[in-house]
Amino acid sequence: MVGQRFLEALVERDGGGAWQVTVLCEEPRAAYDRVHLTSYFSGMSADELSMVPAGFMDEHGIDLRLGDPAVAVDREARTVTARSGETFGYDALVLATGSYPFVPPVPGHDADGCFVYRTIEDLEAIEAWAKTAKTGAVVGGGLLGLEAAGALRAMGLDTHVVEFAPRLMAIQIDAGGGEALRRKIEELGVTVHAGAGTQEIGVADGRARTMALSNGETLDVDLVVFSAGVRPRDQLARDSGLAVGERGGIVVDESCRTSDPAVWAIGECALACDGRVYGLVAPGYQMAETVAHELTGGSKAFTGADTSTKLKLLGVDVASFGDAHGTAEGCLEVLYSNSRAGVYKKLVVSADGRLLGGVLVGDAGSYDLLRPLCLAGSPLPAPPEQLVLPESAGGPVAIGASALPDEALVCSCHNVSKGAIRAAVAEQGCADVPAVKKCTRAGTGCGSCVKMLTTIVQDELAANGVEVAKGLCEHFEHTRAELFEIVQVRGITSFTRLIEEHGTGLGCDVCKPAVASILASLSNGHILDGEQAALQDTNDHFLANLQRNGSYSVVPRIPGGEITPEGLITIGEIARDFGLYTKITGGQRIDMFGASVDQLPLIWARLVAAGFESGHAYGKALRTVKSCVGETWCRYGVQDSVGLAIELELRYRGLRSPHKLKSAVSGCARECAEAQSKDFGVIATSAGWNLYIGGNGGMTPRHADLLASDLDRETLIRTIDRFLMFYIRTADRLERTAPWVERMEGGLDHLRAVVMDDSLGICDDLDELMQRHVETYEDEWRATLEDPERLRRFVSFVNAPGTPDPTVTFVAERDQIRPARPGEEGVSLPIEGSVDGPTAGLIAGPTLEVRTS
Repeated sequence: MVGQRFLEALVERDGGGAWQVTVLCEEPRAAYDRVHLTSYFSGMSADELSMVPAGFMDEHGIDLRLGDPAVAVDREARTVTARSGETFGYDALVLATGSYPFVPPVPGHDADGCFVYRTIEDLEAIEAWAKTAKTGAVVGGGLLGLEAAGALRAMGLDTHVVEFAPRLMAIQIDAGGGEALRRKIEELGVTVHAGAGTQEIGVADGRARTMALSNGETLDVDLVVFSAGVRPRDQLARDSGLAVGERGGIVVDESCRTSDPAVWAIGECALACDGRVYGLVAPGYQMAETVAHELTGGSKAFTGADTSTKLKLLGVDVASFGDAHGTAEGCLEVLYSNSRAGVYKKLVVSADGRLLGGVLVGDAGSYDLLRPLCLAGSPLPAPPEQLVLPESAGGPVAIGASALPDEALVCSCHNVSKGAIRAAVAEQGCADVPAVKKCTRAGTGCGSCVKMLTTIVQDELAANGVEVAKGLCEHFEHTRAELFEIVQVRGITSFTRLIEEHGTGLGCDVCKPAVASILASLSNGHILDGEQAALQDTNDHFLANLQRNGSYSVVPRIPGGEITPEGLITIGEIARDFGLYTKITGGQRIDMFGASVDQLPLIWARLVAAGFESGHAYGKALRTVKSCVGETWCRYGVQDSVGLAIELELRYRGLRSPHKLKSAVSGCARECAEAQSKDFGVIATSAGWNLYIGGNGGMTPRHADLLASDLDRETLIRTIDRFLMFYIRTADRLERTAPWVERMEGGLDHLRAVVMDDSLGICDDLDELMQRHVETYEDEWRATLEDPERLRRFVSFVNAPGTPDPTVTFVAERDQIRPARPGEEGVSLPIEGSVDGPTAGLIAGPTLEVRTS
């Protein structure tokens, strides 16, 4: 990566083509993105990871020699000899040899099944070995080690992380942040062994079989990944007599020049003048640009770099910046910790109120603002306490990019300030984020600054009177509402066609689920069919809610909360036979927890046979329509609330939307069903029904607004139909009805005019969309059971169907099961026992062939 950045910086400054460049590359492919290397396991190809623009080498006359590294340097003759034996003369030599993974010299470290995590070839080897492995261990709990652990866990392996330090990511985060990170990662099913060293890899038949730890533990393993740090790759420099540091690294000065005036070193192989070897991409890029300046007559010193880090490890946000450990004299710390929510935040501030550093775990949303403020040394725009508190407790304050001074560094990879970004818009004519990226290179490194970059660009465009694009993401210039119209009007039924005709690139984790929701809202097939399946969020992949220990919950629909004794008995028998934890939910349903992927179809088969169907607890769809008993039983009731709740729930079941939908029907003004805290709620009156919309419970409660009063049953249902379809048609991705109503121009009056007075002339269209949903609805559980191809995905291990996932463990509590907590010895519940007895014969599934995922 650093070598490629040097080439780009050199050709940018070498306008006359004075330099003839030869690149000797050890790997069989040109430069690729190591920062996002783990994306290879989630489907990104080697070509997509490439950092070399098509035709770049030919366009600039660069001679790239793949698979032919330098093996010797003759500094006196100024020549380099490649492994092929060919010799190249040089006027300037740039060493960008990077680093190599450190493998502790423990017995057995070179056995089959032991790997490092550095190149695409390494990942290919790990992926191939994992197909026959069950348990993997990662030696090292740093950035790369946790990424490796996430990859092993995603491939279905029981995963352990062994870290010699007393906490994870010891270099980047403090003890509190490390503990918060450990809790979050263990909740995801990865076992952490901190404060333990690897003493030996037990070998049998030439393969790794066990791992002995310094704390006395022995792990059964069949795949080991060493990620215990890196070492500067300086052997070429040593052999040629260049000065190297006592602990490694090629010694360079502020211009990145070595002890030989004709030789420079950049990236992880270099020991900078501040005595550090930088293992991050941003410092390497700055070194590359420094040497490019040197070789083209300029001058640019490298005296140190920002080592801030922001990333998502196993789905957990982690960030650190500045003096994260609070080592500055007289500094003060401001802490916020919520172990229940898995959030830890620490800010280090000076006595005069300047931000010196910080650690964020579980919620790194404020990183984009805090890091530039820290680097700029500017006074904080608000008390630091408000910057770490959650909104419900008085924070965060409403500050954003406007609080940053122009000198604040936004992109540390390429040293781009806020002022430079503003100038690119105001003076260079850049009209969007891609143009600013091309002009300044901001956001093209690690990518952590893209959100702040986008905000600054949009603010500057607005300040200059330019209409700001509100596209869904970088792949679509259209909003979600506009994409809904495009899909509907043009009859588009696939993401591929939509992005080919109306977008760019391959899509991302923002646009893919959003488009999947739109397609589902328009009744375009089962969500597990073909391309649809690949677009879905995690829960939708298995039509069930993923729980903290890797098991799933099953929630059958119980319209209006009304259930027969036979139905209750059926659910009880299923929960008993499969050993599931049962709980009555706040939405008047019965939730069954602890099912494995393999068990899901077996459970559904029995539920469907008893007349139940999916409750869509896993989807962005209607969850429940809660109800009181109404006039049927209650002496205060004035209408049949249960009957209406059942009718509404059956009408809107399976309706896919931008976010989940909750509803309730109360039989009188006493409001026992709490209808005024729901997305749409109905309260009975003596003359009919009052309709409330836009309510929300949860973290940001909002009282619903009264949309209409004393409606008859037919008008009520028609109004709800239109309200829901207008919301689905116009809301942003993941936007609930409450914020949708609040941001709506014209507010409640406009909404009332649209759905009741047809002010936009679209009510016929809204009615038709809802009628199509009602007519085409099918139970996703039943449809899956009837399709052998869909059933193939419901296995814990694709190469060993029917094998229980050993990482999913439980303990007994209050006569039921619950997930085992970190440190507890739990037991796995066998799948096999669930197939006998009452379950036998209920499901005739396909023969599951051995295949790769």
